[in-house]
Amino acid sequence: MTDSNITRKDFLRNSVFGVAGLAVGSSFLNTANAATRNEPNSEIKTSAGKNYTLKNVRLETGFEYEDNDVVRTKTELFCIEISDGKIKAISPNKPNSAAIDAKGLLMLPAFRDMHIHLDKTFYNDWHAVKKRTGGVKGMIALEQQILPEMLKNSTQKAEKLIELLQSHGTSFARSHVNIEPTSKLQSLKNLQIALENKKNTFGAELVAFPQHGVFYTDSVPYLKEAAKMDIDFIGGLDPYSIDGAIEKTIDFTVQLALDNKKGIDIHLHESGESGVKTIDYLIEKVNENPDLKGKTFLSHCFALGKLEKTKQEEMAEKLSNAQIGIVSTIPFGSLVMPIPTLMKYGVNVMTGNDSIIDHWNTFGTGSVLQKANLASQLYGQTTELALSRMLKLATAGPIPLDDKGIQQWPKNGDKADLVFLDASCSAEAVSRMSPVRMLIHNGTIV
Repeated sequence: MTDSNITRKDFLRNSVFGVAGLAVGSSFLNTANAATRNEPNSEIKTSAGKNYTLKNVRLETGFEYEDNDVVRTKTELFCIEISDGKIKAISPNKPNSAAIDAKGLLMLPAFRDMHIHLDKTFYNDWHAVKKRTGGVKGMIALEQQILPEMLKNSTQKAEKLIELLQSHGTSFARSHVNIEPTSKLQSLKNLQIALENKKNTFGAELVAFPQHGVFYTDSVPYLKEAAKMDIDFIGGLDPYSIDGAIEKTIDFTVQLALDNKKGIDIHLHESGESGVKTIDYLIEKVNENPDLKGKTFLSHCFALGKLEKTKQEEMAEKLSNAQIGIVSTIPFGSLVMPIPTLMKYGVNVMTGNDSIIDHWNTFGTGSVLQKANLASQLYGQTTELALSRMLKLATAGPIPLDDKGIQQWPKNGDKADLVFLDASCSAEAVSRMSPVRMLIHNGTIV
């Protein structure tokens, strides 16, 4: 093991096994400790910038075929060397080496929750959703009442929520954070404290989100101030139904993003004509401002689910050409989003939990692997190949094998954001929602 010293106490302290109920089991721990019994003064160096090696790591290496159909995923065991928060080397397995024993667990890219609200949650307490009246505007009125009380402990709640995500293999999130006249910038500041406290084991990008409308409540001065702070995207909410003007709201959002070199991520729940017009207008503005290509997203975007098939394909092609991504929470029931069509045309589709437990929803699990599983069921993705492709919803992109079974991840130099599951392959992980046994973020064992 390269420069890897370990004590039982430090391994336990720095591992996921004591976080949010995760447990690998005594066999993994005992093997990790046994690896260092000949080095009594050693301790594992697991923080970013330190080095250690894992053995018996299961990686996908290719597909097996019958009658030209993928029927199985081939895997082998390897040694993975971690250094300076990156994968330094991938080498043939050395089962007798003094390295941390991964016990044959499957290594995948760590999961990424790309739509969540870490700043406002009841997590760790129980509050059922109150009866809703007045649609989204009614919920805005409710938020104006309850946010002052929620802000009192929102930092601690966010930290607990982050630990839940980690327990499900997620090491990164895109969090929308309220920017509006009730909480002003306080929700953002409170969340930034939580993220600072978790910075060694969790990463995030933030969306300045005008939950109460840009103009419906006068959020403009607060958004302008937030745009100069440590945020990554300018958000938005249903420009027509909330602010009453598609062009005015989109123009403001686009200009604020351009002026401050930020991306855009807009909540679009509107499913009728106004939703389609908003999509078209945003495509137009992004095409006029190419700097926003690849940095612009529509969250939810329910209007796509209401279009006829030919119109869905036309819209998917336009979104792809403008490099506008869709972040979907995989709704089911009467509204089924055209996710396979979007993927077919090369649209960047990602997912997230949105609400875990708050005044909007109490059904969130914290698992984006569950979202990939749900999408697989909704869209009939049941074969070995199809299930393995759906993993990209949980990872927000990278998957071990390309469509032809050629290994594309991991590679030397890749960031060491890794999740280890009790699964034989990614198809099984998606289908069975396999248990997460270990999480590594930027080289640090969480």
